[in-house]
Amino acid sequence: MEFRVLQYFLTVAQEESISRAAEVLHVTQPTLSRQIAQLEEELGAPLFIRGKRTTLTEAGMMLRHKAEEVSFLMDAIKMDFQSRKDMSGVIRIGSGIYAGGREVMRHLAAFMEKYPRVTFDIYTGAADILKERLDHGMLDFAVMQEPIDIGNYDYIRLATKDEWGLLVSAASPSAEKERFTKDDLRGVRYMTSSRASVQGEIRNWFGEDLHPVMTGNLVDNLLPLVESGFAGQITIRATAETLDPARFRFVPFFPQLSTTTVLAWRRLNPVFGPAREYLSYVKRIRTEYGEK
Repeated sequence: MEFRVLQYFLTVAQEESISRAAEVLHVTQPTLSRQIAQLEEELGAPLFIRGKRTTLTEAGMMLRHKAEEVSFLMDAIKMDFQSRKDMSGVIRIGSGIYAGGREVMRHLAAFMEKYPRVTFDIYTGAADILKERLDHGMLDFAVMQEPIDIGNYDYIRLATKDEWGLLVSAASPSAEKERFTKDDLRGVRYMTSSRASVQGEIRNWFGEDLHPVMTGNLVDNLLPLVESGFAGQITIRATAETLDPARFRFVPFFPQLSTTTVLAWRRLNPVFGPAREYLSYVKRIRTEYGEK
C-alpha cells in the first residue's frame, strides 16, 4: 500500500466525489478510479458507496481514521527533519487544566522570543487521551496529572502541585464553608473523575469506598449539575479558577490533598530539533530556579 494511494483515498473521502477529487489531485478520473479499485481489492473490502455522492462504507470509515493518522505522522516527520536545519517548526504539547500546565506555559513566550520560527500547538484534554496521542506520535510532550502510569515515558516532575477540593454552586450553603473535611463530604452528593487512578487517590484520602452519584472525564460537562446545586464536583483548584466566581466556588479539602504533574515524552521517541531545544530550555530554567 503506497502513501500516495492513501492520499488519493483521503481526498475522495473529503470531496465525496471521484471527479472533484481528480481535479484536486490533478489526475484523470479513470486513473483515480483505478487506484481506488486496486486499493479496495488489496484490502478485500469496498471502501465507498458510489451514488449521487461518494460516501464511505464502514470499512472506509475505519481506513479514513487510520489514514489520517498516517498522513499526520508523515507531515510531522517532514517537519521534524526540516526543523533540524533551521530551528523552525511546530512543538505539540498536550495538557489538562492543571497548575503544572501553567508552569510549563509560562516559559513558552520567552522560548519563542529566542526562536521566532518555532510555534506551539497546544492540545487540551484528559490524561488518558493525552497518553494515547503521545503514544501515537501526535504530541511531542504531555503535561499529565499523577497518579498515572508513566513507565513508558521519560519525564520531568513539575514543581507546582494541584490542590483538590469540592466545586459547588456559589448559591449553595456549601459555598459558605472554608474547607471540606472527610465528615463534611460524607453528607453531600458529589461527582468525581472517571479515571480509576484519580478515584484511588481520593479514596486513599477519604479512607473508605467512594460513593459518587456520577463520574466524568471532564468537569465541563458536569457544570450544569454543579450550578443547579444537585451535586458538588471533586476537582482541582486550577480548574475552578477558570470558572465564573459568581456561579461557582471551590472549597479545599482538609487535611489538604494535593497531587503533582509531569511533563512527559515517549521514551522510544528520540527528541530532536525544536522539541529537543525546548526540553533543554525547560531543564535549564528549572535549574536556575533550583527545581529538580
